[in-house]
Amino acid sequence: MATFQFDLVSPEKLLFSGEVDQVDVPGTEGDFGVLGGHAPLVSALRPGIMIVFINGQQQRMVVLGGFAEVSAEGKLTVLADLADSIEDFDRDVLAKRIAAQEEKIKETEPGSALDRAIERLDHFKQVDSHLQGTALH
Repeated sequence: MATFQFDLVSPEKLLFSGEVDQVDVPGTEGDFGVLGGHAPLVSALRPGIMIVFINGQQQRMVVLGGFAEVSAEGKLTVLADLADSIEDFDRDVLAKRIAAQEEKIKETEPGSALDRAIERLDHFKQVDSHLQGTALH
């Protein structure tokens, strides 16, 4: 299987940089997989679980929004609002974001902004639910 360069960057640090076999990304229009030779694209990310495949091993990462870009050279760069490995993810940060989003919803007038806020809250809760399920297995 052909490998390709993958960089995962958050505002705080470079979380990963290296050759990988595949990356499954939680895009706003649905999850998508990137393999070597993928066509160029740019996608917004939704909060979710990104899976990085390296030499037959999987590494799961939590991402809470951002962007992914596959360059013309086949390099994948993910610029995440917040990202960390599942093992190191700070669930308190997620709980605070859920609470803040719930407050934002209470103060938002009906319309498209409210719809987006509710959708974002749903994404946060899906990540939280997945993390709870992962911790139990």
